[in-house]
Amino acid sequence: MSPHTTSTPRFLDAVRPGPTHWLELPSHRGSVRVARHATQARLASWQVPDEVCANAVLVVSELVTNAVLHTPGAWVLCGVGRMTAERFRLEVHDGDLTGRGIPERRPGLDDEGGRGLLLVREIADSWGITRSPLTGGNAVWASLTTAL
Repeated sequence: MSPHTTSTPRFLDAVRPGPTHWLELPSHRGSVRVARHATQARLASWQVPDEVCANAVLVVSELVTNAVLHTPGAWVLCGVGRMTAERFRLEVHDGDLTGRGIPERRPGLDDEGGRGLLLVREIADSWGITRSPLTGGNAVWASLTTAL
C-alpha cells in the first residue's frame, strides 16, 4: 500500500482555494489506519489543536471505514483541505456507481455498528453527501473549525 498526496486542485479546492492534500488508498481495512495517520500528520503540520485533530481523525476513520466496508470499488480518495485559517474540510470519495447514496441507519442498542455517521454529525460543524466529480461515487465531507 503506497498512499500519495497531491496539491492538485480538485473537489476540495472548488469550495475554497487553498492547500489540499489527497490520499488514494486501496479499498481495504488497512487503509483506515493510513488515512488516520496521514490526516493527523497534515493537521499537526497546520498546528491544529490536539483535541480538534483527534476529532478530525475520528471523523476520517468513520468515513473511510464506511467507504471500505459498504461500497464497491478498488480505491478510496481521502482529502483534507484548508478552507480558512480557522476551518478545514475532510472528504472521502468512494467508487459506488450505483447512485443509491448512503442509507440512513438507525442502530439498535445491541448493534455493534451503524453509528459512524451519527458520530460525524455530532463532531463536525457541518457535513454532507454529494456525487463525486473525481470517482463518480459518493463524496462524504465534513468541515471542522480549529477553535476549541
